[in-house]
Amino acid sequence: MLIMWRREGQSLFVGEGVEIEVLDVRSNRVKLGIAAPKTVSIVRGEARITREENFVAALSTGPGVIEALLKRLPARPPGVK
Repeated sequence: MLIMWRREGQSLFVGEGVEIEVLDVRSNRVKLGIAAPKTVSIVRGEARITREENFVAALSTGPGVIEALLKRLPARPPGVK
């Protein structure tokens, strides 16, 4: 892991075309601005962990569980004719 000190207004570059700028620094928070090509995915760490956990949970669900849940749902949502 590379560790760098940056002050507000300073930036760093990651690879080609990705710039990370420190926009604001408070006592326990840092506001970052990220400029990157649209082809680069930028995801918060906690969102990525949740997504991976949901994916694993979905893979562990067998077809029987899904069929049982579908049977419990009404044929049509209430109010739909």
